[in-house]
Amino acid sequence: MTVPQLRRGLPRVAGGFAWPPGDGPAPVRGAAVAAPAVTEAVAAPPVAAPVDAVPVVAAAAVVESVAAPVVAPAVATAPATAPAINTSHLRAGLPRVAGGAPWPSGAAVASSAPAATPVAAAPVAAAPVVAAAPVSEAPAVAPAPAAPVAAPVVAATSIEGLRRGLPRVAGGSPWPSEGIRVAAVAAAPVIATPVAETVAAPVEAPVEVAPVVAAVADTPAPAAAPVAAPAPVAPKVSLKDRISALPLLSKILWGSAAFLVIAGLAIILTRLLVATPALQSFIETYPGETHLPETAPVGLPAWLGWQHFFNVFLMVLIIRSGITIRREQRPTAYFTPRRAGGHKVSLTIWFHQSLDFLWLINGVVFVVLLFITGQWMRIVPTSWEVIPNAVSAGLQYLTLDWPTENGWVNYNSLQVLAYFTTVFLAAPLAAITGFRMSAAWPANWKKLNALYPMEWARAIHFPVMIYFCAFIVIHVFLVFTTGALRNLNHIYASQDVVDWTGFWIFVGSMVLVGGAWAAARPLVIAPIARLFGSVTSR
Repeated sequence: MTVPQLRRGLPRVAGGFAWPPGDGPAPVRGAAVAAPAVTEAVAAPPVAAPVDAVPVVAAAAVVESVAAPVVAPAVATAPATAPAINTSHLRAGLPRVAGGAPWPSGAAVASSAPAATPVAAAPVAAAPVVAAAPVSEAPAVAPAPAAPVAAPVVAATSIEGLRRGLPRVAGGSPWPSEGIRVAAVAAAPVIATPVAETVAAPVEAPVEVAPVVAAVADTPAPAAAPVAAPAPVAPKVSLKDRISALPLLSKILWGSAAFLVIAGLAIILTRLLVATPALQSFIETYPGETHLPETAPVGLPAWLGWQHFFNVFLMVLIIRSGITIRREQRPTAYFTPRRAGGHKVSLTIWFHQSLDFLWLINGVVFVVLLFITGQWMRIVPTSWEVIPNAVSAGLQYLTLDWPTENGWVNYNSLQVLAYFTTVFLAAPLAAITGFRMSAAWPANWKKLNALYPMEWARAIHFPVMIYFCAFIVIHVFLVFTTGALRNLNHIYASQDVVDWTGFWIFVGSMVLVGGAWAAARPLVIAPIARLFGSVTSR
């Protein structure tokens, strides 16, 4: 059989011989390894002179074994020029692990060959030689026998498929290199003691042996014991979350049912209280309305009806766009004004603020006409008696024995307070908070921004919108339940008669309001917005 040759390379340590040693033949595939393959130097008899310790690590060419510390005395370098040993047949020896099979396997006896004569060299450091030995769990250091014996080192043979280990030097590549074939080399005898698992050879001077943690190759880590997952804890769900999770129809039904129950209880309780002599005397003293000044006008003019329609038309669209802004997460379109320094906003915000501007103009006209014509005396309290009369009117509404309706001449005190609050308190609050949140508010007013922060405006603006919604619902309810035809004639036809004129005008106005509600979407708003700026999708 032709035996390939290995090319000798650089020495493994400074001042050593080339590695692998010798120019012997490459090992034969399938032969066993009897001892570690010594690279540069092998153990020699201890020298007399003590020297400094320099660690030399011998690599073990053994598969499936782990490193355990073996301490040996000082070594001397020896040229690896001895002839190769014929290792075609080896005698089976002791098992490598407890309870294992003899190693190496086979029953043949290795033929003898002259071993290399050890050559004396300059004394070098007494270095611990770490040889590979299998261990079961952790390295254990056993005392060495009194007289060490010289064990001949049998050359390594073909070791294809070796598992790659740690690098031999710091920063080097894993050893042995991928695809390496180790040549058979006869090495000098090593003074060592046979070990079963791990032994330590005696040294001349006491040295400290650092603990070595052996890593067992291909040993699966023990499976972690399964940890029982904690039982899931059901999150606490508040009443608000439960209500929010309900469908819209369910919310309407449950809300209506709750309102009817509360209203029923309030009616029963109020009727019981009003039946007492004290409250009967109170209602007689304060019937529910205060007298107007002698100069107060009688009736409702036509301009008030038109102002009322414009106010309703704009308020409905403002509420719709305001709700859309609160629910809109990703706007479908954006508006950028043409003027320099204009801020880009969503198309819905531009529509909302444009309606606010028109509503403010209508409101200013309304207030001016109120004071010019004297109609302000109908909705502005002129006496402190308005407060007890408003309480009396509220008690009468709760008992379902409503006060006498005479809106063409005078409102009851509860209506006066409601109209005054809406026109002179709620409307200005909505305008001021809306202006603070709009892009028209100058951002460089640092002192004013600190005095009137954005958070305050948002905290006030939404409750004001809720107030307007509640006022509209109650106002429309009372208009239809206290004489619908006459009341509609007052505000829409400017006449104090009972016919269908005001009703049909009201129906026509509601058709316009409903059409505007349905058309208030980007497809219709975008062409109008392009007259004042640019509309983009981003």
